[in-house]
Amino acid sequence: MTLETAPPRNVPALLTALHTRKDSATVLVSGSPGGVIHVRHGLVVAMETPAAPGVEVLLLKSRRIAEEDWTALRATGTDPAHLARELVARGLLGAAELEITGQAALFDAAFALALTRPEGWEAAEPRPHLDTGTAVPPARMVGETSRRIRLLANERGATARFARDRLAPAPAAGDPARLARLSSRHRAVLTTADGRRTPRDIAFTLGRGLFAVMLDLRDLLALGFLQPLAATASDRPSTAPRTPPHTSAAAPRPSATPLPRRKR
Repeated sequence: MTLETAPPRNVPALLTALHTRKDSATVLVSGSPGGVIHVRHGLVVAMETPAAPGVEVLLLKSRRIAEEDWTALRATGTDPAHLARELVARGLLGAAELEITGQAALFDAAFALALTRPEGWEAAEPRPHLDTGTAVPPARMVGETSRRIRLLANERGATARFARDRLAPAPAAGDPARLARLSSRHRAVLTTADGRRTPRDIAFTLGRGLFAVMLDLRDLLALGFLQPLAATASDRPSTAPRTPPHTSAAAPRPSATPLPRRKR
């Protein structure tokens, strides 16, 4: 059942209306990639989008949770709404760490969604989701998203285009002396940037937030370790493998606006 009949001008306006009324809802954002925003009593408590790694990816790829433990927990048929509670109850994760991970995933999803133009949005009845204990006012989420976009927009063109760029190693990536001066985090990103992966692919491969990966890619570009490849005629979503290569050696451009007005 849809809660909103007269759609607000954009998603932030819808979230603000829900916050004012202290409503609970699931906001469905359609488009490519689209996403789902969970709101409880007017506060944003979770967000999911194919454009950015979610809580599960962040926990498993970072090896904070063993895959066998996660699989065993899911096999019990635990409802998503109670899965987080079970993680803490079984001692697999602390409550504070889970909340921090959930908030990081939420802000990253909001940033990723703001880089694309949605086709539509609506508020529907609340749906089950992984409850990490996060609860953020819409104004704070929108402010943090704008800050991230501005931070990247000062560098190499449009943030939205940068998020779709495929980056390849530059000649400097073959210099052992220069590579030795990079942090392990930057080296991991460089190794994963193989000319086929976009920043989004790299984020999923490494189990890190899209925004954080884009910051590291920007650094590597500035240092001359990476070079952007020419854009292809077809702007198809990347299908590059997200499994890190076993060989070491090699991987920003950034102003998108917050979610735009909806066309009637």
